[in-house]
Amino acid sequence: MLSITRSHERGHVQHGWLDSHHSFSFGSYYNPKQMGFGPLRVINEDKVDPGQGFGTHGHENMEIVSYVLSGALEHKDSMGNGSILRRGQIQRMSAGTGVLHSEFNPSANETAHFLQIWLYPNQKDIEPSYEEAVFDDEAKQDKWCLIASETGEQGSVRIHQDAKLYAGIFNGNQVSEYTLANDRIAYIHVVKGDITINGQELHTGDALKLSAEPLVQIQQASHAEVILFDMSAS
Repeated sequence: MLSITRSHERGHVQHGWLDSHHSFSFGSYYNPKQMGFGPLRVINEDKVDPGQGFGTHGHENMEIVSYVLSGALEHKDSMGNGSILRRGQIQRMSAGTGVLHSEFNPSANETAHFLQIWLYPNQKDIEPSYEEAVFDDEAKQDKWCLIASETGEQGSVRIHQDAKLYAGIFNGNQVSEYTLANDRIAYIHVVKGDITINGQELHTGDALKLSAEPLVQIQQASHAEVILFDMSAS
């Protein structure tokens, strides 16, 4: 079964310095039909003005992955971590029993553009932890590059959930297939570009939900960057 959510159907908030699109209910945006998909709870596409950002705030019992698209994102947290993330860098924070953090755009003239992704953990009240990894565009070119997983295999950041997150950059008519096991569901978010997956034409900001489907098949793409979530259906 396939279900498409178009980019314009997402929630949208504009707070001056922040322009954010919500794939699922979040903050002031509430849609009872979009409360998440499997363990995936949040995909926010955020654009933060230069010199602005999210002040110190708390999270608990959530797996949080940041995927930087352009610009820079400065992270500080109560675990003592501090770094500036740029395109190609992936950040994973397991909030567990509770963590405080802030996210700012340190640039004086460039917008920070990133995806913030939340997944429910399969273990509650774990000790908070933090991890980064680098996956440049070459690692994603014309293939699915594993960026997050429960096992941390292939250099991916380790999340506490039975899920695998892949990123890929595709262009042209070559067919690319990804096999889904019988007990798995998939969610595909189009970061940018145009792509045809399982016969469905998708564009920047669109999403495709798949359940009881054996394959994720890319038939055609035009300068497309996509993220694939392979998750347990239970």
